[in-house]
Amino acid sequence: MFFENTVCLRCSTPLRFDSDRLALLAMEEGAQWLDCANYELAGCNWLAGGEGDLCRSCALTRTRPNNRDAAGLEALVVAERAKRRVLVQLMELGLPGIRQGSLAFDLLSSAQQPVTTGHADGVITIDLAESDDARREGRRAQFGEPYRTMLGNLRHEVGHYMQPLVIVGDEAWTACRRLFGDDRADYGEAVERHYAEGPPADWQDHHVSAYATTHPWEDWAETFAHYLHITDTLETAGEFGVIVEGPRAVVADDSLTADPPADPSDHDFTKILESWLPLTYALNAINRSMGRDDLYPFALAPAVVDKLAFVHQRVLAVGDAH
Repeated sequence: MFFENTVCLRCSTPLRFDSDRLALLAMEEGAQWLDCANYELAGCNWLAGGEGDLCRSCALTRTRPNNRDAAGLEALVVAERAKRRVLVQLMELGLPGIRQGSLAFDLLSSAQQPVTTGHADGVITIDLAESDDARREGRRAQFGEPYRTMLGNLRHEVGHYMQPLVIVGDEAWTACRRLFGDDRADYGEAVERHYAEGPPADWQDHHVSAYATTHPWEDWAETFAHYLHITDTLETAGEFGVIVEGPRAVVADDSLTADPPADPSDHDFTKILESWLPLTYALNAINRSMGRDDLYPFALAPAVVDKLAFVHQRVLAVGDAH
């Protein structure tokens, strides 16, 4: 049983995801359930609230390719699958704003019209052409990005959406600007400068990616997305019982699960890193044994760890309050 599955791969029992219970359920013989209206169109395995309704995830998609756009609809399946994974993680973290009327997605294909991936006023626009491996790899090389996926794009744009929802109050904004820079700096000028001059030579000492150097908004979004990468991967590793005991591995305990502490006042991000870093060393070594590039092509400098820890603190604080 996997998160994306509609049937069990061993016994063929139908599977559906219940977004209220945040659980993948086995629909045994005789069970009654309501499929999402996008079950066929987007391969959605989430339950709907009523006959012919969209599920909680698909209902957030405001715009999609039309039914005559076969290539666009094929790419939509990839984007919607990634979107469901992002939304579940946000729900598990208890973050606010994951509802109709607050958040919406325009999933469009630049093969049909000009599309700029981005976020504005609660609307996240995604270029479905990013689901094409060749195009995505070309843009990854063009922009010097070691990691670029549909899931990563969605997490980045969700980071933009979440920033004003999790940075609440003057004290939190002051702390955020101290770490990430003043977000009130002119964004257009910053983008022009970034593409004209490129990132600073020492960007890895202060930022999680070269693109994060563009503007404090982008630094926040890249760091927030990275936080989601880390916590989701650790949770998955924990569910599969992955334990790293390799050369010089530092493992805090016998679990790699990165669930937030039960006590919301425990903001120690170090515990997550003590599990995360050994896991990345092992995964990179395994990839190299298969002749592949590193699965985790990042180095976390102390300044980046401080930013990730701040994101962790804000997620716990706001998630707990929510």
